[in-house]
Amino acid sequence: MAARITLIAALLALASSHALAFDPSPLQDFCVADYDSNVFVNGFACKKAKDVTADDFYFTGLDKPASTANELGANITLVNVERLPGLNSLGVAMSRIDYAPFGLNPPHSHPRSSEILHVAEGTLYAGFVTSNTENGNLLYAKKLQKGDAFVFPRGLIHFQLNIGDTDAVAFATFGSQSPGLVTTANALFGSKPPIADYILAQPCSLARRPWAASAAAVVGHRSRKWTTA
Repeated sequence: MAARITLIAALLALASSHALAFDPSPLQDFCVADYDSNVFVNGFACKKAKDVTADDFYFTGLDKPASTANELGANITLVNVERLPGLNSLGVAMSRIDYAPFGLNPPHSHPRSSEILHVAEGTLYAGFVTSNTENGNLLYAKKLQKGDAFVFPRGLIHFQLNIGDTDAVAFATFGSQSPGLVTTANALFGSKPPIADYILAQPCSLARRPWAASAAAVVGHRSRKWTTA
């Protein structure tokens, strides 16, 4: 009986260690993604070692700003396993984010990864919202200057807003080769097929809340004291 209990405990511990891992641990030095493979796995199948080249681990273009001429005034250059095959099984990814003045990376989450953001140029207001607590959903936000870093925990909704008069640049690092992206507004109000209005109206209180302040009024207070938690 004691031996059986010990075996069960060992199996549970092993299962827990796998459950807590973000990406599977590699079993070899590298596993360059084979985009042409018909094998379906959690990630990508490995390219044959004899076919691997240095270019499989190489990406260029992070020195070049992406166009911010869009409705959000921001753009992202993502380097994940789908753009850099050498990332397969390594559990990391990164991105460059460009912001026009008052450009916004809107509220979103990464279901498979935490994120650390480093501000390379400009001034950002960045923060995240916790999951439900007895005190509600808490906002942790901070004004970030060049050289600052801020962490967004895995799966939590977060955002960045350029509150400066000049363009801003930030680099984000992820703990997954494919962190995933859920843009909050798009998921709720732009799903296909759409979520029924009556399902969204009650929890969002859309019919009762006085949405008087426009987005321009909200972001226009350049002299405001950006609150932190």
